[in-house]
Amino acid sequence: MKLSAWAFVFLSLPALADEEGKRLFTVGAVPSCTVCHALKDAGATGAIGPSLDELKPDAARVAKAVKNGIGQMPAFTQLTEEQVQAIARYVEKASR
Repeated sequence: MKLSAWAFVFLSLPALADEEGKRLFTVGAVPSCTVCHALKDAGATGAIGPSLDELKPDAARVAKAVKNGIGQMPAFTQLTEEQVQAIARYVEKASR
């Protein structure tokens, strides 16, 4: 019984990480990523920044942009490294 409970938790971790990344993308980052970016999975229709569905960036590219800013996009210095990575993984997966 304990093994199956641990297996359930272990197998649920990727889904929980995806949900955290989506939450940060939609409401956790200030300003919200959805203000500027379109991403169908997040229901985001922003038209200022590039459409992430079209750009299909990998997680490393997203993390770099979130941490450092790019063009008109500000650096999101209030986010922890774990939060940045959660957003990056979410965007990479959701835009594929």
